[in-house]
Amino acid sequence: MSARARAASQGSLEEPDDEVVPYSDDETDDELQSEDDLDRSEDQLPEPEIGPPPPGWSIRANDREYCNQPQFKKKVFLCIKKSRYSGNAIKTYKYNFFTFLPLNLYEQFKRVANLYFLCLLILQIIPQISTLPWYTTLVPLVLVLGITAIKDLVDDLARHRMDKEINNRRCDVLLNGRFVATRWMNLQVGDVVRLKKNDFIPADILLLSSSNPNSLCYVETAELDGETNLKFKMGLKVTDERLQEEDQLARFNALILCEEPNNRLDKFVGTMIWDSQSYPLDLDNMLLRGCKIRNTDVCHGLVIFAGNDTKIMRNGGKTRFKRTRIDKLMNYMVYTIFVLLVLLCAGLAIGHTYWYESIGSKAWYLYDGLNYSSSYRGFLSFWGYIIILNTMVPISLYVSVEVIRLGQSKFINWDLQMYYADKDKPAKARTTTLNEQLGQIEYIFSDKTGTLTQNIMAFKKCTITGRTYGETNHQLYHFLVSCIRSKKDPQILEFFKLLSLCHTVMVEQKGDELVYQAASPDEGALVTAACNFGFVFLSRTQDTITIMEMDHEETYEMLALLDFNSDRKRMSIILRFPDGKIRLYCKGADTVIYQRLDANSKDKETTQEALDIFANETLRTLCLCYKDISQAEYDAWAQKHQAASVSMGNREEVLDTVYEEIEKNLLLIGATAIEDKLQDGVPETIAKLAKADIKIWVLTGDKKETAENIGYSCQLLTDDMKIHYGEDVNVQLRNRQTQRRNDPQGRNKKLKELFFTEPGKNALVITGGWLNEILYEKKKKRRRLRLKKLRKRHTNSSNPPDSSQPVDDWEKEKRQEDFVDMACECSAVICCRVTPKQKANVVSLVKRCKKAVTLSIGDGANDVNMIKTADIGVGISGQEGMQAVMSSDYAFAQFRYLERLLLVHGRWSYIRMCKFLRYFFYKNFAFTLVHFWFSFFNGFSSQTAYEDWFITLYNVCYSSLPVLLVGLLDQDVNDKISLRFPKLYLPGQQGSLFNYKNFFISLFHGIFTSLMTFFIPYGAFLQTMGQDGEAPSDYQSFAVVAASSLIITVNLQISLNTSYWTFVNFFAVLGSIALYFGVMFDIHSAGIHVIFPTTFTFTGAASNALRQPYLWLTIILTVGICLLPIICIQFLYQTIWPSVGDKEKKKKKPAFQRGGRSRRSAYAFSHSRGYADLIASGRSIRQRPVIQDYIYTEYILNLDHFLFLL
Repeated sequence: MSARARAASQGSLEEPDDEVVPYSDDETDDELQSEDDLDRSEDQLPEPEIGPPPPGWSIRANDREYCNQPQFKKKVFLCIKKSRYSGNAIKTYKYNFFTFLPLNLYEQFKRVANLYFLCLLILQIIPQISTLPWYTTLVPLVLVLGITAIKDLVDDLARHRMDKEINNRRCDVLLNGRFVATRWMNLQVGDVVRLKKNDFIPADILLLSSSNPNSLCYVETAELDGETNLKFKMGLKVTDERLQEEDQLARFNALILCEEPNNRLDKFVGTMIWDSQSYPLDLDNMLLRGCKIRNTDVCHGLVIFAGNDTKIMRNGGKTRFKRTRIDKLMNYMVYTIFVLLVLLCAGLAIGHTYWYESIGSKAWYLYDGLNYSSSYRGFLSFWGYIIILNTMVPISLYVSVEVIRLGQSKFINWDLQMYYADKDKPAKARTTTLNEQLGQIEYIFSDKTGTLTQNIMAFKKCTITGRTYGETNHQLYHFLVSCIRSKKDPQILEFFKLLSLCHTVMVEQKGDELVYQAASPDEGALVTAACNFGFVFLSRTQDTITIMEMDHEETYEMLALLDFNSDRKRMSIILRFPDGKIRLYCKGADTVIYQRLDANSKDKETTQEALDIFANETLRTLCLCYKDISQAEYDAWAQKHQAASVSMGNREEVLDTVYEEIEKNLLLIGATAIEDKLQDGVPETIAKLAKADIKIWVLTGDKKETAENIGYSCQLLTDDMKIHYGEDVNVQLRNRQTQRRNDPQGRNKKLKELFFTEPGKNALVITGGWLNEILYEKKKKRRRLRLKKLRKRHTNSSNPPDSSQPVDDWEKEKRQEDFVDMACECSAVICCRVTPKQKANVVSLVKRCKKAVTLSIGDGANDVNMIKTADIGVGISGQEGMQAVMSSDYAFAQFRYLERLLLVHGRWSYIRMCKFLRYFFYKNFAFTLVHFWFSFFNGFSSQTAYEDWFITLYNVCYSSLPVLLVGLLDQDVNDKISLRFPKLYLPGQQGSLFNYKNFFISLFHGIFTSLMTFFIPYGAFLQTMGQDGEAPSDYQSFAVVAASSLIITVNLQISLNTSYWTFVNFFAVLGSIALYFGVMFDIHSAGIHVIFPTTFTFTGAASNALRQPYLWLTIILTVGICLLPIICIQFLYQTIWPSVGDKEKKKKKPAFQRGGRSRRSAYAFSHSRGYADLIASGRSIRQRPVIQDYIYTEYILNLDHFLFLL
């Protein structure tokens, strides 16, 4: 018995269908209202006030003016109205030539720091309170605004180019009776368009006719769902027959009435009224924007939805402005600094008031000729200190952060180990604002098809008459081929004949090559396998199938095709052989085939054992069987089948019943095993990310069996896990809800009991239907009515409320929190048969309930909403389409690159940013608070402790480059160790490297440095005498010594914080110190003073002060006392309190262990219907579609580590 036995449960009476995708996203108002009416009729509640439904969507073919009529206009502003029909132009850019400057400045000044410095600049213009020249603030502010504006401009120009490329694509539009080439942006609703093979579809279009028989058109939907197998669309018979020529299309004037624009990719309902006749329209008649025309020379269509009204754009979700945790924390810290600044300035202003009252007003030599009161002077002093101490709020912080992020993004782009050579696809950081967030990911939400898998099936093994083939390639191919050629074993011949005949695959002859087109990749793999073993499927018509059996061609008459659906889990075909014999071939899941086998069927046990072995290897299994049918039996059954085929009510159920009658007493031939190929490195990547305590949830629209199978393949699900399904979860949550209701304090306390108390790992596999049932995600109007009804019943009745429904929104929210808590107790979570909006809702739910940093990764348009909702969105760029990539923050070609993106680049970016911010705050506190200590010795008179140009250039030139390089290049460990020890990722998830604790440590460190920087030179200047007998105790000499001590200290401090030394770091530290002395001697020279006598007033101060040896000794003493405690503390931390990185680096590499699995895997048919209807109707295809150095520069110099000693 498998350890993964399904947990016992009691399902609700009305259980959701696991096979149905539960759309509840954008149902139209008439649907909602009809269901509300049904609810009201059942519960006899008063009718709520619901307004009339809005007018429907109406289009007149070849009539652009029809959509501009007054009834189709909507108010946009005051009396201004525009058509409710969207144009086809797509706009994703933010600025144009005229709006760039005002809008960009407006956005930048929404940042509190920029607005704050603008106010400071205004204050500095006021003479009464200006204590610093205006250029000390203007120069840094202009640099910050300019650099940010240039970055925004570059980003927006890229969006302009992308929009221009898409909007300027061309297609043929029928105008004035002729087809003319027109740009996509000029398309309008009601236009008739002509599309050719390999054209992208420019809008949501009603298919009218095509060059293929019966108006067939094949489309590739990779941009929508990531699947590369083609889908077929069909126009109405009446339009196909009457709308082939240009003049016929020009006279086409039908009226289309349909649903309003919505995001449902699986549904379209409409009616075409033409020549007083009404024709029903559905999704099979629609060509959706983003798809690509394949296997069709020419087709014609009518534009129904354009631009932002198309389904692919509606599925995009809102573009959310994403900010990192560090961004938000940094803003709060800036607010904290601002509060501290105000308090300091207020205290100093009060000090100046009392000083002037007691001393300043009585000293005749301090009289300034202004008869201001002491309180007014204190008020002016407050604003003066706001200006002086403004560097506590670092203006250059934001631009420095942007520079670091830009560099880190380039490193991701240049990483050769994330470059996929097969498709020539490098990794791409499409944003520059989220890099450090990559080092804090707690939850990953992944799509399946095209993200975890290649969506490529490979025929791996088979079992025929109890014998298994495929343990080695030699046995599978050479031995089977020899058996087939010798024709000694008829069952082997029958096995591959079945594979070549029992399917719905289409074929196209392209030169000397046969190209197969299957509704599902599984069928394509099986037909290809039969072809490889000598049974080649050649062609099919409405009632025949032709194959090449080894060396001769045979044609079989197809009497009936019993297609697959999700309930049957099998398909059958009834054929008449050339000798007149009638035989039924059937293939399907072992669970349904074994129930229909004849009691005398052989090899059931051995085949079952082989199936178990295949299942353990997570291969997708399929049983093959056959049955000979007499002519009389077939004739009797054919009559029933004909009657069921024309049944007007419950046709599918009636057909299934008829199929059951013929699909019994089958004889087993064998079974196949297909591998749904995972992308390279997926299991290893998931295992490595799990060790980093990152939880991975799979959100997919695939069937439960398929999703579960892939879960085992990629080792997300393992042998020792107990799987819980939707009904189990529903019962547990209902019990928790009842428990909360029965507890009098239930609404005031949070229940902390675990849902799973038994030892062992748990996994959750839940379908979209159950997800809606559990989370109460019903249609909004219906949900409001239900809550209203339940509240009324609960109020008017003494009976307890129904435990399966919430009584109010609080219970609904608690239910959702309980679900997230339960899911987080599981080692793995798989949500299948979910809609694009459900994917986004799950991501949003985890973000809200767990306050966690989330990442979503996908490859198709159905993943766009999820990608936009998560904190980080990653798009897979490959053959599956580019919609996900265009909406993502990061893009690469293979899922396995996610490991390096997070564990290397993400972790490095987080550590670098945290180290940068801690040091940046420190150096600004150390610089600014010297003014504070100086105030106690200058009567709180707003006098600066430094020369003006030093204040201006401190953050711009003297201390910026070393910390920027640490933010760009620093590594605590190299990439190999980062990947080898995933536990190194934990500090980022915990946020332990940058928080308020680290902020206050930087604050106190800055206070200590500022104290030493001021008081040691101050003490040295009290009673001193130079070698020339003069005492250089003047203010300017003191400013030079304090500034020199500070510059050397902060640059050597960043040296102590540097973990990875390169020549560039070494040059930056020494270069910054040298630049300071060079610039200082220049601006203190007599020559520049002569040119600008009022601007450069420290004439000769540097040369006069620094020629004294004891002042150099003072500088050395100050620097040593500032740095020595830090050296001691770092030594103690590394020896006594080692970090996670220090601990992990000491560990040995763990031995690899491989665990066993026992797993039954299911064969996956197409999620949509097959081609049986098409084949049976005789609509065949004529043609078949064609199957379809990046240079890396190392960004860290490979040098030996450099140790800088004091």
